[in-house]
Amino acid sequence: MKHFLSLKDYSKEEILEIISLGLQIKKEAKNKIFKPYLKNINLAMIFEKSSTRTRVSFETGINQLGGNALFLSSKDIQLGRGEPIKDTARVISRMTDMIMIRTFGQDRLEEFAKYSKVPVINGLTDKYHPVQLLADYMTMIEFNKQNGVCAYIGDGNNMTHSWMILASKLGLELRIATPKGYEPLEDVKQMCEEFAKVSGAKLIYTNDPREAISGADVVTTDTWISMGQEEEKEKRIKDFSGYTIDNEMMKLAKDDAIFLHCLPAYRGYEVTEDVFEAHADEIFSEAENRLHAQKGLMVWLMN
Repeated sequence: MKHFLSLKDYSKEEILEIISLGLQIKKEAKNKIFKPYLKNINLAMIFEKSSTRTRVSFETGINQLGGNALFLSSKDIQLGRGEPIKDTARVISRMTDMIMIRTFGQDRLEEFAKYSKVPVINGLTDKYHPVQLLADYMTMIEFNKQNGVCAYIGDGNNMTHSWMILASKLGLELRIATPKGYEPLEDVKQMCEEFAKVSGAKLIYTNDPREAISGADVVTTDTWISMGQEEEKEKRIKDFSGYTIDNEMMKLAKDDAIFLHCLPAYRGYEVTEDVFEAHADEIFSEAENRLHAQKGLMVWLMN
């Protein structure tokens, strides 16, 4: 049994195997072929943080694979009323076959997984968002950018950390531009440096978004104000001045560069309306690929 808590626990070969499986299942789905890879498998979906794409993609995905989804918000289970995480894990994992959790602290997820008898999937934590990166790299493959130079512009958050791990595992060049004070965590940087020694990846950190984006094949960003940071909104808008990806900034990337965003996107902040709409095909292919990449992941974990 293996959990999916972070990409750091996976080899390059395993990551590519999961994505390849997802692409195969996507091709089948496009031809209206829905094989019951996970017939009668029950997926518990625990949401301590709400989400559009995570719920729809996992619930639709397990149904298309022949299994069943059980939606559990913090209002529905004792976990939100003070029951120890380890007790909730031991109960739910005896009644279901696989568990997806979208929560706050990575420590909560890891404690849950420690006591679970079935595979646990990270649907998002404050530190990592690995399922999103499976979808992002799947999209890069589909747009023939799998070996391209990537530029991440914005906050050094869970998306940044996940991009760093993916790049350092797969041997990509990733340039990260964040305002001062919003850099990625040092422990993640040190970990990725070790991975990069093996893969040959190149990770560059800067406070200049124009430096990061120049000549890039893939440009990506995320919201500046994540869930739980609303009280910091005005300060963050000021601190991120100059980090909006607009037409002038995109012109610094390669002419055929793609733009990715994990959504939701706030126009006028991290990206302008015109850039977003010009790259809508890439963005919504990326969103759709949450469904297909996660199907590949669930099948891989159960087999």
